[in-house]
Amino acid sequence: MATVLVTGANKGIGLELSRQLRERGDEVVALCRKGSPALEALGVRLFEKVDVTDPAALEAVSRELGDTRIDVLINNAGIFGNESFDRLDFDRIREHFEVNALGALRVTSIMSPHLAKGSKVILMTSRMGSIGDNGSGSYYGYRMAKAALNMAGVNLAHDFRSRGVSVAILHPGMVATEMTGHQGISTEESAKGLISRIDELQLESSGGFWHANGERLPW
Repeated sequence: MATVLVTGANKGIGLELSRQLRERGDEVVALCRKGSPALEALGVRLFEKVDVTDPAALEAVSRELGDTRIDVLINNAGIFGNESFDRLDFDRIREHFEVNALGALRVTSIMSPHLAKGSKVILMTSRMGSIGDNGSGSYYGYRMAKAALNMAGVNLAHDFRSRGVSVAILHPGMVATEMTGHQGISTEESAKGLISRIDELQLESSGGFWHANGERLPW
């Protein structure tokens, strides 16, 4: 049984990851700004009022965890918006960086004392953060922040290697959630693929950028 910490666990992909992990017997530590009946029903260890932009809230969670080892840290929390060049909103773009890039790095930094040899850090990114795969433009804040997150993941892979901690940068696919207007594959299918990628992650493959279906994605 592994102990898995999931941010943004109250809905969408985070909720489904928590459900599937609990069903197979893992202990889930669920972080979110506001819980949900569906999440509470899973029997997870729930921490509410936790925003990934709030270091004090994250440090309080770390203290509460005490000497708990985190086997898998899933940085799932994120926001999504579409800023075209004709409708640039720099405050919103800045918010994307704060949540989607710095948020994951902040969580990983604060929770790093709970990581040990064999632990895994997962960054939930998007192929929209791929420079090589960008064929349409727009979505300035989301694309730029996810590209920054990808770089953070490669950095973390290098910096954690000597500790025996591996890192995966994962794209969940186009998933039918509130964020995407309920278009795409089911959360069940996405979470199943993501968990497979997490399970097969080894130190030798640390720092890779994968689709949930196993496809290696371009930078």
